[in-house]
Amino acid sequence: MKNKNTPIASLGEFGLIEHLTQNNQTIHKETIQSIGDDAAVLNYASNKSLLVTTDLLAEGIHFNLVYVPLIHLGYKAVAVNLSDIAAMNGIPKQITVSIAVSSKFSVESLEEIYEGIYVACKKYNIDLIGGDTSNSMTGLFISITAIGEANATDIVYRHGAQLNDLICVSGNLGASYMGLQLLEREYRLFKDLPDVQPDFSGKEYLLERQLKPEPRFDVLDILKKENVKPTAMMDISDGLSSELMHICKQSNKGCKIYSHKIPIDPVTAITAEDFNMAPETAALNGGEDYELLFTVPLHELDKIIKIPQISVIGKIISPDEGMHLVTQDGKEIPLNAQGWNAFKPNS
Repeated sequence: MKNKNTPIASLGEFGLIEHLTQNNQTIHKETIQSIGDDAAVLNYASNKSLLVTTDLLAEGIHFNLVYVPLIHLGYKAVAVNLSDIAAMNGIPKQITVSIAVSSKFSVESLEEIYEGIYVACKKYNIDLIGGDTSNSMTGLFISITAIGEANATDIVYRHGAQLNDLICVSGNLGASYMGLQLLEREYRLFKDLPDVQPDFSGKEYLLERQLKPEPRFDVLDILKKENVKPTAMMDISDGLSSELMHICKQSNKGCKIYSHKIPIDPVTAITAEDFNMAPETAALNGGEDYELLFTVPLHELDKIIKIPQISVIGKIISPDEGMHLVTQDGKEIPLNAQGWNAFKPNS
């Protein structure tokens, strides 16, 4: 039989994970949720569950050290992992940190990274409990595992969306992606004109969203105060469109979202237009916002609309109706997962 060499890029990140784990079987009764959500769920007690998630950041793929300060990199590496714990409606407790570095890095460089890590640990009240270090032939790699906890009855999975649920998002979308576009533009200019200094005046918010994202535990606190529990939830790391399609697929549902309901900061909108891009494109496909995307029952509408940090952008419909974006003129466009894909060229 002829060997088949399938390009990884043809499957994409999530397609590759699904392909490699399609025959995965768990054998321990304590494993409540394995692969397929923002975090694994392990139950060793009758009322408490452990949440475990891991994220890997690779130089040249996830960050460019020409414009990403090392202290921000350390902070962001922690924050994006904690966001997965938030997406499960959990509370973070500990992290482990594993780093592989090439000889171009000094001890002082690593101290800067760890300074950012410790700032995040202090802010989110978590312990650094271990990890590993290794040599790398090419650049820097950071892998962080976050451990959290939640009452078993409080955990929110991706697969729980119900017919007629409201689709909600926290904060605003597209800002991080536009921050990245600004940094990349200035990086290209710097390569050609190294003496020219970048001008980011008025765009500080976009840079902060890209370089120093924050997991939205504050939104979870508000929902708990209002006694609202989402039926399904994810954090938006790969783009609104991609994440919503994950929820729909795992819940066996369709969706309809409205372009004019998607929350976009004015600076994001102006900057997108400067790049000849529709602001909605940045929101749908940009990624790295780390806002929460979740669904709630229709009867919670009165509570949800009173919360300024949350926007209702659509509703869950039957799977045979598909997944669509409705434009302001009423046109329905099928959603496409065009967000971040680590294995896609030029992603």
